Amino acid sequence: MNSQVAVVGIGTTGFGRFADRSASAMVCQALSEALDDAGLERGEIDGLVSQIGSPRGLDYDALAQLTGLEVRYASQTWDHGRFCGTVIQQGAMALMAGLAETVACVAVFRNSAFTRHGTEGFPGFEENFREGGGPHAETPHTGLLAPIGGAAMSTRRYMHCYGVEPEALAAVALACRRHAGLNPLAAKRAPLTLDDYFAAPYICEPLRRLDCSLPVDTAAVVILTRTARAEKLKQRPVHIVSFQGLSGGPNEFVFGQPGLGINQRDSFPYAPLGGDEPVYKQAGLRPRDIDTLHCYDGFSPQVLWTLERFGFAPPGGAGEWVQGGRIELGGELPVNTSGGHLSEGHSNGWGQTLEIVRQLRGDAGERQIPGCRRGLWATTFGDAVLYAN
Repeated sequence: MNSQVAVVGIGTTGFGRFADRSASAMVCQALSEALDDAGLERGEIDGLVSQIGSPRGLDYDALAQLTGLEVRYASQTWDHGRFCGTVIQQGAMALMAGLAETVACVAVFRNSAFTRHGTEGFPGFEENFREGGGPHAETPHTGLLAPIGGAAMSTRRYMHCYGVEPEALAAVALACRRHAGLNPLAAKRAPLTLDDYFAAPYICEPLRRLDCSLPVDTAAVVILTRTARAEKLKQRPVHIVSFQGLSGGPNEFVFGQPGLGINQRDSFPYAPLGGDEPVYKQAGLRPRDIDTLHCYDGFSPQVLWTLERFGFAPPGGAGEWVQGGRIELGGELPVNTSGGHLSEGHSNGWGQTLEIVRQLRGDAGERQIPGCRRGLWATTFGDAVLYAN
């Protein structure tokens, strides 16, 4: 798998409220930017993997039609936030299998056109009533209809089990806002202090408003091709070195690491693989070899759980580990340097993926990490993609 596929182009509309723009207009802008970035023509794209479909975004068939793409391989994931890494991996596997020569990985969605998540006017509300409950532990018969409920339960259990203090969550929120302050594309850039954090109201205790991601509209495109071809194109290629997929099963819950006893079963011992996760073993690397971590932060505790799951901190130890600017620019492991979902805007991981590419190219401007060579996308859900320049 090592370096068979590389990122050669990226593009985005930015992150904000674009209620006056159609999904097709947004994705056309992001695609044009990515093609120009790569030095490619539209007709050279013959693979398409998309994430968010209709009605928030575009299904793959409409996406190809409205952007003028003629592809021989297409795929689309479930209309949920956790599939950015899966889309990138599918694109890479299509290239490795010879199903396409150049793949556009695409996400476009407009949240401003709909009501809040957890209300009847939000697409997918009916999933709360599926067999087994909603995808984030929603249980409508008890009045739990929004993802924050499941995240709050996991956070409360985590803090109780390990004695984690609220300052752990604050460190994550403040780091993301400081990074976003250097990012002109971010939705929230105003300075944030510790006092501001603790003055923010609880939405679902122990999670405050500043522990929650910002709903935005956005479109993002990542263009992949095989390494041999990538070396001949416009941009310095960013290589996909290794990856691993989403985890599932009775021990897994989308908002919370195994061992917390949330949603599925009673508590049980949790021994994360850490440095033995497949994404490291395939690359012959360890957590200490990673220069920057980018993770899914729909809620601030997900950063702590990702740090623990992927071997940067021991179980229950991430809250202390992140103190003192350790995850900020200039720290030991800068995390979500574009601001993440908490401050750049909730992009399902696409903003973080674009930022990894910028960091590895040396194009992150004021946010640039000196000598950045390896960036890891990893999530509470267990998936990961390791990139290197």
